[in-house]
Amino acid sequence: MNSVILIGRLTRDPELSYTPNTQTAACRITLAVDKPRKNGEDVGADFIRITVWGAQAENCNKYLSKGRQVAIHGRINTGSYKNRDGQTVYTTDVVADKVEFLGTHGENSRSNGRNTEVGSNYQPERETGFSQFNEPMPF
Repeated sequence: MNSVILIGRLTRDPELSYTPNTQTAACRITLAVDKPRKNGEDVGADFIRITVWGAQAENCNKYLSKGRQVAIHGRINTGSYKNRDGQTVYTTDVVADKVEFLGTHGENSRSNGRNTEVGSNYQPERETGFSQFNEPMPF
């Protein structure tokens, strides 16, 4: 089973693009996920590249910005390419199936590249959620 759940903060604003043939939205974000503490000391974070597709990608681009906390449920995708020197570079990314916006909506939300204030009653239109994970895990 290829499944991953991550909670972290965006390291930069989302980057939205569209595929050339089908014009499908693709949003790329990088998530800083804290590593477990050792002996009470902070040991840093992992920086994970994530790709979100379709309407979810457009929502991420519209409502997320650097520093915003999100939960991601998706799968790991590995690949490789040849760089300019002819060396093979191996990649590991996460393809998001579900994205849930965490934290307060007004702290780091944006629209079309401009910071905006969002009312406290605001609930973004969501296609996803982690409510199904509120029950105990079977292992």
